Amino acid sequence: MAAKKVTFEQQLERLEEIVSLLERGDAQLADSLALFEEGTKLIAACSKQLDQAEQQVVKLMKGADGAPVELPFSDAEE
Repeated sequence: MAAKKVTFEQQLERLEEIVSLLERGDAQLADSLALFEEGTKLIAACSKQLDQAEQQVVKLMKGADGAPVELPFSDAEE
């Protein structure tokens, strides 16, 4: 049976929970290390997804000659 895919939003929510737990400082050392390890894995996964999304945006924004045109998001909104 395949594992249920966790969404980007769910990963961010879990990362926020981990940060909150670690900031409280009341977890045992072993638990803190496990939370830190989980958090670093979530950061890597989220970063990868953000990079992929950025590449998709760049791919969708092509100039007249077909070459990608990178514009800051603030320019795209104007």
